[in-house]
Parts: sequence; structure tokens; C-alpha cells
Amino acid sequence: MILKYGGVLTHAGRKQAEELGRYFRNNMYPSEGPGLLRLHSTYRHDLKIYSSDEGRVQMSAAAFAKGLLDLEGDLTPILVSLVSKDSSMLDGLQDGTIEISEAKAQLHDIIISSKVANGGDPAGFPWMVDGADVSTNAAQLLTDLAELTKEITSQVKRLSDDENEEVATDSDSPNHPYDQAKALWRTEIDMDRIAAGLPCGSESFLLMFARWKKLERDLYNERKKRFDTTQIPDIYDSCKYDLLHNSHLNLNGLHDLFKVSQLLADGVIPNEYGINPKQKLKIGSKIARRLLGKILIDLHNTRREITEVAAESSTRHDPIVVSSTKRKERCYHDSVRNENFEGSSTDEKSVDLDSHKETKYCLDPKYANVLDPERRVRTRLYFTSESHIHSLMNVLRYCYLDESLNGEESLICKNASDHLFKTKELDYMSYIVLRMFENTEVPLEDPKRFRIEMTYSRGADISCLESATNTDYFLPDDHTMQIMEPEQLQEVGSYLTLDKFDKMTRPFAMPAEDFPPATPQCLAVRFCEDIESQGARRQH
Repeated sequence: MILKYGGVLTHAGRKQAEELGRYFRNNMYPSEGPGLLRLHSTYRHDLKIYSSDEGRVQMSAAAFAKGLLDLEGDLTPILVSLVSKDSSMLDGLQDGTIEISEAKAQLHDIIISSKVANGGDPAGFPWMVDGADVSTNAAQLLTDLAELTKEITSQVKRLSDDENEEVATDSDSPNHPYDQAKALWRTEIDMDRIAAGLPCGSESFLLMFARWKKLERDLYNERKKRFDTTQIPDIYDSCKYDLLHNSHLNLNGLHDLFKVSQLLADGVIPNEYGINPKQKLKIGSKIARRLLGKILIDLHNTRREITEVAAESSTRHDPIVVSSTKRKERCYHDSVRNENFEGSSTDEKSVDLDSHKETKYCLDPKYANVLDPERRVRTRLYFTSESHIHSLMNVLRYCYLDESLNGEESLICKNASDHLFKTKELDYMSYIVLRMFENTEVPLEDPKRFRIEMTYSRGADISCLESATNTDYFLPDDHTMQIMEPEQLQEVGSYLTLDKFDKMTRPFAMPAEDFPPATPQCLAVRFCEDIESQGARRQH
């Protein structure tokens, strides 16, 4: 699962992260009741969580893990014990900086000139044109955006001045300096601040004014008489935040600004990482190259683990007793042999990076007091930014356009492509899920033994903001928005094998041998009885 979080982590963000973790546990695993929790408590759930370098993303990952595993207590211990930081895989945009700058420059020219090439519909594929879905009156909308932004900034400036005046005259006023660190740990709305007419969360009017003033200044350069279209998504996000969390401030014109910024953002956001499919694929392969390579490693390691378990189960009836030490040595050497074989193969280039980094704990099937000791689940969660979500999705959508894959069909069906084109943004808590299923009815060497299922969710449903009027709109009391249900990226009944997925995505993924060298592998540890040592104790 690859999941995107955005903005400051608020009380609503923490709450929804935990709720999404619970939803994922109850709906994404093919079991009933506490199946995943049972697997996890018996060392049959191989879970690893990776996060980008930003603190808010790491805390979001910890909140998700709390809901996923039904944990209790604060987030800090969960963060330290379960979340691994990998900024090189989930943060960096350095590899695609040049291409992104070119795409943004081309998009700027399209918006300013209002000459958009999306009037046609090439063979029913409207997303194939340059700058698809940019509004035809984008230049006029930009002017309106600048004026409305100034209006909001001036209102917040007056509120900030009033706040400073009250603080200076009344030290007992509820407008005293706010403890931002304390606010970040809240899980509920601070109703005292809302009742006092203050901004929600940890923000003061002074910080709110600084936020809007910066957007106003960066959007339009008065000296150069030039718009910066890259600020459009930031203004749009700021409008959404204030409509959701600060509606009680009654800022005049905020909803008008939201509608104008949304019209512009609907054209800017999908085109920031490429104005046409081939450019999107090129940029996406550079940004998500390392992440996609790690996903392929995860999938192939899972298949290899299943193959090893099947080989072990075929020899389980062997009556020869082997000591725990010898069993661990045999497991270790088998792993080394398999990795050496895969490293020399042209078809299997996966390297189990995870097994190099830490000791692996699992049940010994001979002594496991469970009904199905061989059932194991591997889960990998990646918490990252919007850029990586868009980049990965673009690779999945357009990988078939690469010359090396000439003649191959798209991984994503036509209906899903149409829906993705209509999905203008991937909002906070949007995610992509890749699930691999095993068909035990076919031989291990059959390509149809393993199939891939791809789903995605565009995250928060902002329809409550879109349908609102300037004076009358309804939001939940806890400032949360509904998270959209996951949708299929493939036709119902279609069969995407692991080999086909690997063939289509490997040209855009970092090869396993290019990953940084891992630390020496630790021996796998099995929880089992040492029969020989028990016999020795009985003799004494």
C-alpha cells in the first residue's frame, strides 16, 4: 500500500489515519473477524512500514499502524518501533527536477495564453493531448484568483491586528500565545478556541496572515507583472483548509476563491508532472524509480517465500529429528543459495533486502499451536508525498507507451483510465494498493499461480465543500471528510499475473543490484522446542 498525506497533521488527520488503518485491517485482508491480528500475534504477519522524512508523515504512519494493529497508547512508541524512515525512496525529486521544470514552464505558457489543446477527443482518449483539462479562460481566472487572494489576506490582517491589540491590553484574554506542540498532539477539536473566535488547531491569526500574505506575494510579482502558476495548488489547499477548519471565522469571499482556485487546480495538478502521457511516464519513472523497484522486490520475495514454504511442507513427514541449531543453519544456507541463484538469473533479479537488515521471526510449523501454521501474510506500507503517488500512478497508466513494450496492453482498463482522467486530484489519504493472491489449484511454476490486483482511492471526498454556498454549508462536527472507497484499476474478471506486471513495470524500476549494499544477514529465528537440549536436561 502506498499512501499520501498532506498538510499539517491536525486532530482530524490523526483520527482519520487511525480509522483508515482499521478499515484496511477489516476490508483488505481476505479473512473474517480478528484474522490479521491473530496472524500478527503469532508471527505470521510480516509487516514493515516506511515513511518519508517529514515528521507529519511519520506521525500519520504511526496513527495508521495504531488502527491497523488495534494498538493502544501514544503514537511516539509506535513510531519508534514500527515506522522506518527512508527519505531517498519516498522524498527526493532530484532525479526529475529538470523534466518537472520543463513541464511547469510549458504548463505556464498554456495557462497564460489560454490556448489549450483539449478541444478535441483523439479516438476517445482525451488525456492524450497536451495540457488536458486546463480551463479555456485560465488567464482571466488567474486575475480573479489574485484579486480574491488579496481580499482574504486583508481580512486576516485585520483579525491579526485585533488579536495583537487584545493581547496587549488584556493578559487574561483567551488570545494568549498558543502552545503549538501541545496542539499537535490533540485528537479532538479545541472547542474553547472555536468559541473564542480563534483559528482552529495550533495556528494564530499572525501565522494565518503570514500564510496568506506569502501566497498573495508569490502568486503575482508586481514588479515583473508575472503570475507564478505553481502557486495555484497551494492557494487551493489553503482554501480547503480554511473552509474545513476555520469556517467559523466567516471570511467573505473565501468560497468564491475556492471555486476559482479549484477550476485552475483541476488543470494544473494533473499536469505538474507532465503535460502529456509520454512526459508523465518519463517524469514518473524518474521520481518513483526507487519505490517501484522496492515494490517489485517485495512481490518477488513473497513468491520466493511461498515457494520455500511449499518445499518445506513436502518434507515435513521426515521422521529424522534435527536440532534447532542445524535447522537454523539449513534455513540460512537455503536462503543464501536462493539469493545467489536469483542474482545470476535474468528473469529473477530480486534481492531480499529486508532479510539482510534484521532478524526474521516466524513460527516453526512443527510446534505451532495454530490451525494453519503455513499461512503467512506480507504487508508493506509506504507513506509518501503527492508527487510519488502521481508518479507511480502515471507509470502504471502509461507504461505500455514505452517503445520496449510495443504492442502490450495497458495495465489499467479503459473504464479506470476514464475515471482517473475525471479525478482531478489525489487528495489527502489517497492511496494505491497492490495485492498479490496465490491460486493453490495450479502448479508453482505456472504463471497463473500468482495474480496482482490493483486498486486506488482518491482520498478525501470534498463534495461537501464543492456543494457549499458562501453562507450555508454543512461539515461534520469533527472537521473530517469521508474517505472514498477503493476502486478497481482492472476489468472485473481480468487476470494480471505477477510475470506480466513485472514485465510492464521493470523498465521503469530501479534494478535490485543498484540498491545500497545491505548489512550482513542475520540468522532466521524460529520459536520451537530444542528436542536434543530437552533430552539432555532429562538425563541430568
